[in-house]
Amino acid sequence: MIGYLTTILALVSIAALIAFALNVQWGMCGMVNFGLAGFVALGAYVTALITLQGWGTIPAVAAAVVACAVMGALVSLISVRLSEDYLAIVTLGFGEVIRLVTLNEAWLTGGAMGLPGIPRPLIDVIGDDQYETFYLVGCIAVVACVFAVLEITTRAPFGRALRAVRDDDLVASSLGKDVLILRIKAFALGGAITGLAGAMQAFQFSYIDPSQFTPIMTAYAFMAVIAGGRGSHRGLILGACSIMFLLEATRFLKDVIDVLDNAQIAAIRLILIGAGLIALLIYRPQGLIPEYRMRAPAGPRGGGDPAPDARRTGADTAKETTHPDYQMTPSPKE
Repeated sequence: MIGYLTTILALVSIAALIAFALNVQWGMCGMVNFGLAGFVALGAYVTALITLQGWGTIPAVAAAVVACAVMGALVSLISVRLSEDYLAIVTLGFGEVIRLVTLNEAWLTGGAMGLPGIPRPLIDVIGDDQYETFYLVGCIAVVACVFAVLEITTRAPFGRALRAVRDDDLVASSLGKDVLILRIKAFALGGAITGLAGAMQAFQFSYIDPSQFTPIMTAYAFMAVIAGGRGSHRGLILGACSIMFLLEATRFLKDVIDVLDNAQIAAIRLILIGAGLIALLIYRPQGLIPEYRMRAPAGPRGGGDPAPDARRTGADTAKETTHPDYQMTPSPKE
């Protein structure tokens, strides 16, 4: 039982990283990415190929992060002439291209057989008995570091500029913000995080193949972001845990409802997850933990409350990026 829980928590950590990447690209910058599975696969295969060549863990992870960040920046360049819907189609196509390459280029990726025997970090030092616990601690530490970096980014002018682009890119551009550069940075940052998630998945299983990186991985990331609260990194962790809890808890329906076969149980699992997500959108559309919003400081005489967050516009968000006295506080409704 302990081994099962340890594995589940490690998978939750990987899912949280993928959702973090989506939250940067879509939640903060408003750029839909349906190709998350392709980015994760790219990071996993780069990590596997480098480690199987005898290189260490750190160079392999660094190469995966850089490769996915560069690829994300290149994909985002297309967004200069594409609207949100068409960019989503492009990212979906990118994910499919990566899947076909990993499936057909057997000389490089092993094809459908995949790449087995990926060496796990420090396994010779830690040993097999305690390694799963050690790896789980490492996964949690990585998630904590990424969360801290993103929280700092959210409160920085860069994060406020991203939200300005999300709310109204034309207004942000008219106020002097380079929308294209901001989008490239957001996609590159999200790509780097997916590369890290792919490296962790490769180390988790010591084996990768194309079947591990299906579009359902992207769907779970969107579920986590929507459930936790778009733009909220704190809510995202809670959302990822909730989605994984639903996925794993519904596995035991077979023990409760023994008159149904496996296919029927799988369909019921999806129905329950979808029903839970719909109920959440109805009763808490802002997510479990809404994103933090900027509030203007009090007036020159120390009086007067800022305008409610519900009345904010893209121009308000863009202007905040140059105001030195703004600070992150929860909105009154939160």
